[in-house]
Amino acid sequence: MELLNGLRYSFHLIFHPFDGFWDLKHEKRGNMKSAMVIVALVILTYIMQRQLTGFLFNYNDLKSLNIFTEIISVVLPFFLWCVANWCLTTLMDGEGSFRDIVITTAYALVPIIIINIPLILVSHALTLEEGAFYYFFNSFSWTWSVILIILGTMVVHQYSLAKTLFTCVLIVVGMGLIVFIGLLFFSLLQQMFGFVYIIYREIAFRL
Repeated sequence: MELLNGLRYSFHLIFHPFDGFWDLKHEKRGNMKSAMVIVALVILTYIMQRQLTGFLFNYNDLKSLNIFTEIISVVLPFFLWCVANWCLTTLMDGEGSFRDIVITTAYALVPIIIINIPLILVSHALTLEEGAFYYFFNSFSWTWSVILIILGTMVVHQYSLAKTLFTCVLIVVGMGLIVFIGLLFFSLLQQMFGFVYIIYREIAFRL
């Protein structure tokens, strides 16, 4: 029941974002289970869109698509945003906890699901001349979600609009820094293991 109520509430939130995000945090109208289900549905929508969109609007090489890569393409940006958001807003007097950020961000992605799943079906009936409708609604779903993410950040942390926009820019920069540090760390680990392996081979050869 809690899961169903949380999912049902997401439809209210996307049309009434200010009241919706406020109640999401203060009235506990949302929950982590519902948030994770929404993220899973976004992943499913993304995979379906990449693989099942009508051939007139699908420029992907279906033979080269990897489901693991598709999942990472959604999960990684989502959690990078949440982690960078929490790290920065903790330093900038934000009032939202990490749990609040995860739930808020997940609920903001609902338009991607409710617009793009029907759009996949519609794409098989549209002609190339009618493609403008497909691209409009696809772009509209992502724009709607981005706006909800911004408004959710503003409400959950009790920021002004200007501070929210500035914070969102910093969060994107923070996401880039996290990726850079992560790649640097794995590169150093790889070099370290390579060095240890070379020493091991030298010792084994001499013995």
